[in-house]
This record gives sequence, C-alpha cells and structure tokens, in this order.
Amino acid sequence: MNFLKSISPDLINFILVTMLSLLIGLEQRRRHSEEKQESLYGTDRTFTFIGILGFVLYVVSPDNWLPFLGGGLAVVIFLSIYYWKRIEIKDKHGITSMVVLLITYCLGPLLYIKPLWFSILLVTAILILIELKPQFRTLTRRFDDDEFIILAKFMIIAGIILPLLPDKIIIPEVPISPYKIWLAVVVISGISYLSYIIQKFIFPSKGLIITGILGGMYSSTATTVVLARKSRTLKTPGLAASSVLVATGMMFIRVLILAFIFNMRLGEHLVVPVLSLTVLTLLVAWIINRTDRKNGEKVVQETSGRNPLEFKTALLFAALFVIFALITQFVLSEYGTKGLDVLSWVVGVTDIDPFLLSMFTGKYDIAVAAIAHAALIAMTSNNLIKLAYALFWGSKKLRKPLIIGFTVIIAASILFIILW
Repeated sequence: MNFLKSISPDLINFILVTMLSLLIGLEQRRRHSEEKQESLYGTDRTFTFIGILGFVLYVVSPDNWLPFLGGGLAVVIFLSIYYWKRIEIKDKHGITSMVVLLITYCLGPLLYIKPLWFSILLVTAILILIELKPQFRTLTRRFDDDEFIILAKFMIIAGIILPLLPDKIIIPEVPISPYKIWLAVVVISGISYLSYIIQKFIFPSKGLIITGILGGMYSSTATTVVLARKSRTLKTPGLAASSVLVATGMMFIRVLILAFIFNMRLGEHLVVPVLSLTVLTLLVAWIINRTDRKNGEKVVQETSGRNPLEFKTALLFAALFVIFALITQFVLSEYGTKGLDVLSWVVGVTDIDPFLLSMFTGKYDIAVAAIAHAALIAMTSNNLIKLAYALFWGSKKLRKPLIIGFTVIIAASILFIILW
C-alpha cells in the first residue's frame, strides 16, 4: 500500500490514459477490420498516441490550457482535411470515429479533474454505443413517424407540467393538491409508456401470455377485451383464458405498486392480500394453460402500436381523478365507510385507477384499513366486469375456463374482504 502511495500520480494517469486510449483504438481496429488500411487515418496506435498527446499537453501546463487547446485545434484541422478528402474521393460522410478520437484526446485532463470512475464510464459508453450500431439500425426500423412525439408528450407531462403545479390544496372540497393529481397522471402514464416500449421494441411479435403480462400493467380491462376477441380465432381457449387471468394478476401488482408509491402504510396493509391474490391468479392461469397445452398452438400477435400518451387521455384521467375525489369526499361525509364500500362496488365497472388513486393520495378522515378494504372491493368488482366482458366478447369455448378461474379469484377476494 505504501508502495502504491509512493508512485507518482502522473505515472498512474499516464498508464491509465495509454490503456484506455489503446482499448478504444483496438475497438476501432476491430470495427474497421474489413476496410482497406489506406482508407483509415488510424486505429489502435493512432488513438493511443492521440490520448498520450492530450495527456502531455495538459501535464506540461495544467494551469494554462493553451498548449492543450492548441493541440486540440491541430487535431481538428487534421481531421477536417481528412474528412473533406474522404467525402471528395470516397463519398463517405460518417464522423463517428473522428468524434471518438477527439474524446480520446480529452482523456488526460479528465483523469486529473474528474474521479477515475468518470473516465472509465466514458470509455465504457463509447465502446457500447459503437458496438450497438447494428442493433440501433434494427431498432430504428421499428419506430413509427410519431414515436418521438410520444416521448416528447411524456417529457412534457412529467418534466414540465408536474414541477409547475402547486403542492397544496386549492379547493377545500377536493382534498388533493394539483401536484398530487398530476403526479397520479404521470405515474399511470409512466407505467403505460413503459409497457408500450417493452411491447413495441422488446417483444414486437409476442405470444398471448406476454400480451397479458404487459397489457395488464396498464389496463387489464382493455387487455381482457382484446384477448377475448382473439380467442374466437384460436383452437386453444385455455391459452386465451390463462392470458386474461395473467392480465388480472398484473392488475393486482399494479395496484400494490401504486399503493406503495403514494401511501406506504396502505401498501404495507395491502401487501399480504394483494400478493396472495396475485399468486393465486397466476397459479390458476398456469393450471388452465397446462391442462390445455396438449392441444396447444403457438399464437403470435403483432404490436398494436397504440399510443398510450394522448393528452386527451391524460386530461380525462385527471378529470376522473377529481370527480372521484369529490364523490369520495361526499360519500364519506354523508355515509361513512359503509358508503365508501358501496361506492367501491359501483366504480369497479369503470376504470378503477382514478378512484383508487384518489383514495391513495387524498387526505380523508378515514383509517388506512378502510381504504385497503375499499381497494379490495373495487378490484373484486372490476374482476366481475372483466369476466362479463370476456364472456360477451370471447368464444364459447372460453367461457368454462374463465368462469372457473374468475370464480376462484373472486371467491378468494371476497374472503379477504370479509376477514382482512
């Protein structure tokens, strides 16, 4: 240890610059191994010497950056001449390797003014980004014309609108601040957007089980309708039924995540019943799928390309959020927790997220246990309406496995409602 302390920092940094520059250069040689040698300005040794040059010009005058800047200007002039000639002779316009060379030139000063992890992170990012070029080309082919518009919408919702809203109650009748209302929109939109990205770019051609998993994370009701319709063209109703149940299992997980995000005590109170219902639902789905596998067929469904971040959808969610907050406040003040239980059974036939989030984030004069009880009722009611949707939209062969599966889940849910 004392020996290492006695080594000059300049020597250590010189070795690091040489190794990191050589590593980048070796990657460049591998990347351009099929090109003619005379068409390149250099690879492993050139990148190493450029890194050493930047190191030397910084070390000779660390307080005066003129030598380093002058050397950088010389490198830029050289690369500009090379780039101009390459366009003129070979009609090639890429500048990635030249930009990487300039970054390599800056490694010396970075090792002195930034922690070591920063330089290693920088080199790691360079190597990964260069090697992922074919994957990026494949990825961009999957982009729709409005893909970045969707991303921009999410950035506006989460990064611009949310920080501008006040985190205090404006209207006494609505026990939730504008910030909390829009935060709920951001969280739901974030879950929807993440599911959309996974569906579109990781599982562009996916089986029905994956559809149930990802679709259930943002709307188990909509996913149930889609899968029920799909069942009419399948020979395996058990596969569609198990996928519907998987979507319901994801709904339980989504609600638990939202509870922990907005109310930790509520999440702790819900964790046992909700996780138990999740495990039971997935187990029932597995059994149904298992019994039907002997007649199984591989079912693939293309990504729908549905845009999960329409502003009108976000505004509708915010409006429903406020409406349910007003209704919940009125019901609690007039009828107490018994009225809230009745309301929970009623709203289960709609999208339960606005109602649940209005309870999770609102400052109601009500015990956490009562909110958890109402949440379990709303999820149970929602499962009843999903069963009705599936029976209406699905094939006749879908009815038996779904009735059996949902009966088990709803019976277990009612048991938790009574006992928990």
